[in-house]
This record gives sequence, C-alpha cells and structure tokens, in this order.
Amino acid sequence: MRKPIVAGNWKMNKTVEQAALLVADLLPGLEAVKTVERVLCPPSTSFMVISRLLAASDVGLGAQNLYWEESGAFTGELSVLMVKEFCKYVIIGHSERRSLFGEKDEHVNLKLKSALAHELLPILCVGESLEENENNQTKKVVSQQVKKALMGIERQEAEKIVIAYEPVWAIGTGKAANPEMANDIIGGVVRKNLAELFNEKIASNIRIVYGGSVNKKNAADYFSQPDIDGGLIGGASLKPEEFLGIVEAAA
Repeated sequence: MRKPIVAGNWKMNKTVEQAALLVADLLPGLEAVKTVERVLCPPSTSFMVISRLLAASDVGLGAQNLYWEESGAFTGELSVLMVKEFCKYVIIGHSERRSLFGEKDEHVNLKLKSALAHELLPILCVGESLEENENNQTKKVVSQQVKKALMGIERQEAEKIVIAYEPVWAIGTGKAANPEMANDIIGGVVRKNLAELFNEKIASNIRIVYGGSVNKKNAADYFSQPDIDGGLIGGASLKPEEFLGIVEAAA
C-alpha cells in the first residue's frame, strides 16, 4: 500500500512571525494523523524557525524550489545544500516556476537529479495549461514532462519521488479537474509512463498526488480514487481548518 502524502505549498506567503503562528495552529491537528505523510513548504526565510517548531514531530519540512549546484555565483538562488540543511522535501517543476520564471524540462531534470543525489525527497510537478487542455493535448504534454524530468534517473531512485499532477488551469482558480478525470490522467498517463520508463512494480509503488483547487469539501472525492495518493495543496494550506480537513480526508 502506498502511504498517502499531503503537502502544503505556502508559495510567497507569510512572514517568519506569521509562519510560526500558522504552524502553531496546524501542528496539534497534524500530529494526530499518523497514517498520512504531512509536509509543510513555507518560504525559505522561515526554514530555521519552522524546522525548530517541527523538530519534535513527524511533520516534514519542504522547500518550494532549489538550484542544482551546491554553491557558486548564482545570485538569488537557493542551493541544494542550503535546502538540505533544514528540509527533507523539495517541490520541483511547479507550473509557476515553469510559466513565470522560464523553467524548462531540462532544468527540472537537473534539479531532480541534484535533490536525489543529496537525499532530498522530491515532489515533481507536471500538468497542462488551459489551452493545451482545450486542444486535447493533456496526455501528450504530461507524458513529455514526465519523460524529460525523469531522464537518466535510476530505477532505485525512482521510488523516492512523489509526482504531483497539477493541471495549470486548476491552480488557484477555483476550477478543479473532476476526480475521475484526474485519476484517469494520473493512472492512465503518469503511472503508465512510469511503467514504461522503469517497470510495473516501480510504477505501482510511486506515489502520485493531485493538486489544483483542492479543499476540505472535495478532498475525499479525490483521495477515494485508486490512483490518487494525496494532494499538493496551495491556498487551502494557509487555512488551518481547510488544510487539516484535507489531511483527515487523506487518512
């Protein structure tokens, strides 16, 4: 059985003080749900404070991005070693990184390899735009993203990766892919490509989650689907009642 995982992507929200207050509100409820892997991904400015707040718990800390080099003249970037100092997880290839900051599939691949080489657990994001969805290109686009991101990844490393299917048109819009459609893409496209790249056994062990306007009301509908193993949660992860409701639904 694949253990469900729910990760909260706080994006560019919360000062250090605000982040600490949010963790204080979330932690008692999160610690009560042991059957779900729970991860918080705040801005990097809060890593030191939040890592201390989470130290006595089994709630994981994740970064929203990294750069693949360990150090160097890369102004404004966060190196893999800087992430590893505080975090166990890292989000890679989020659609906002791709669309707003020009991140290409080859960059995603380099980041993924670097994260794995430094024993971080990557949450790899894939998903199509609204235009691609409306032009029936979802399968093609998602397949390409999966294959290019995982190029050169060894079989023994593959099972450490969590993949998040996040249709771009559903992120922060209030529009969500219906659970059956999301499950079809996750099982029929993402997991199918994983089986082709590695093998059926590895593909069946890799956790694939859904992201895009998930809330506590619709979460159970997604998590009841056979191929959906949890969620990568954006806006709702900033609201304790919503996020805890989603985690409980995953349990």
